[in-house]
Amino acid sequence: MTNPVARAADLLKEHRDSIDRLDAILVFTLAERFKHTQAVGRLKAQHDLPPSDPAREDRQIARLEELAAQANLDPAFAKKFLNFIIQEVIQHHKQHQS
Repeated sequence: MTNPVARAADLLKEHRDSIDRLDAILVFTLAERFKHTQAVGRLKAQHDLPPSDPAREDRQIARLEELAAQANLDPAFAKKFLNFIIQEVIQHHKQHQS
């Protein structure tokens, strides 16, 4: 028979290992995303396009909220997260234009 405390410790380690792997996936995914948004920023700067596109941002937020609902993730959290990313991207785009 397994000691319940030892079993809980094993389960906790398994969950934490999964969280660590997922954190790595998030970091590498964000890095790839920003690689593309940096390219978009350079392209916008070269062609005198505005750093932000509010219509696209609205579409992306709606899309992410829908994906979040499908994934059983709080859509309000997903919206807040995407808004944070969008603001960071806009700052990068502004830097390319200076």
